[in-house]
Amino acid sequence: MAVWFVFVVPLVIMLFALFMERVETRLRNGAVREDEVTQLLEDVRPDEVRALQVSGIGRALELFRLRRRGGRAARTRQRVRM
Repeated sequence: MAVWFVFVVPLVIMLFALFMERVETRLRNGAVREDEVTQLLEDVRPDEVRALQVSGIGRALELFRLRRRGGRAARTRQRVRM
């Protein structure tokens, strides 16, 4: 009976470690960076404030990122035209 524990316990520990690695990866990808929140609060627009109030920080940051990406794309297009 003790022989089964020798094989089962390490197997259970390895499976648990693999499961926790998947959980950690999902948490790391969904994490909000501190500098993004700081930038959002410094340069916020009314629609982002509304999204922050209604839907939370995730939606507000999503709108902020879209606005920032759009702003960069517009500036790049202007440079190309010149």
